[in-house]
Order: sequence, then structure tokens, then C-alpha cells
Amino acid sequence: MPWRDVTLAVDAGLRLRPWREADLAALLHHADDARIVSGLSDRFPHPYTRADGEAFLAGTVVDLSDPVFAIEIDGEACGGIGARPFAGERAVGAEFGYWLGHAHWDRGVMTRVVAAFAPWVMEAMALRRLQATVLDLNHASARVLARTGFVEEGVLRNAVRKHDRVHDLRLFARIR
Repeated sequence: MPWRDVTLAVDAGLRLRPWREADLAALLHHADDARIVSGLSDRFPHPYTRADGEAFLAGTVVDLSDPVFAIEIDGEACGGIGARPFAGERAVGAEFGYWLGHAHWDRGVMTRVVAAFAPWVMEAMALRRLQATVLDLNHASARVLARTGFVEEGVLRNAVRKHDRVHDLRLFARIR
């Protein structure tokens, strides 16, 4: 499917759409924040430099042929969400992740985004399973997933080194 042509209206002033080169300044503004990086994979660096933003928008960090979208609020890209399909015998599923600029936290934005994105991407990619892992200290992300129909399936104990500590990863999934 040509994801580059997809736009999802979530609600007034909030939509998901493909990233574009013109998003670089907004991406740098929102992504260069240690509070965001604290709960994400190391693929999301801090500090977040112009080179990091350019590499992301060029598709060298994540595969932009997958459904990877900017979260746009009132015309500005201020976060991202995307899914990466599994291959082989696991091709019935995908993993997804998301982030949002700190200025938009605690307003229910990500809950609305995930509630719109998850069923859409499952249908569009013919997925039977959509999953996400959450770092043990990222309680807000776990709440978003629980509120949007994901079930916590378990904990991957001592799975990740982050912030000079070893952390658990909580595994959430939604199935069809």
C-alpha cells in the first residue's frame, strides 16, 4: 500500500500523515528533549541533531516504506507513530511505537492517536497481531496502551540497558 498517500484525521486539529522534508525544524524542536528519549529505544538519540533529523526524514533510521507517520497538531509535526511488520512465520503481526513532543503531554493526545492508528494499521496491513514493548519506567505509555485495547502479555525481564541500568520491557498486544 502506498503509505505516502495516507492521511488519518483523528479529530479537530489532530491528524496522522507522512513525514516530509519541510518537517525538519518541527522535528528538531520536539525531538531534542531528554524527557522524550528517556522512555524510547536508543534509535532515538539525544541530543537530537540536525543530522539525526535529516537521516530520519531520508528513511535511513526507520523504513519509511512502512506506515510511519507524523503526528500533526494544528499544522505542526510534533511526534510520530509507526509500525514495522514482522517477517516469515511471524508476518501475521507487527510492532509499533510512538512519541510525542512534551508540550502536548497530559492532554490525551497519544491515547486518541493510538486509538485511531491501531485499528487502521491492523486492517490496512491485514495484521492479526499488533504489539508494543514499553520500558518499565514509562508508565504513561503503558496507560495509553491499556486504554486503547492492548493487553499486557508479560514482562521481558532484564531485557534492556538504558540510563546505565538494566530494565524490564513490558509487552502489550492487541489481536484480531
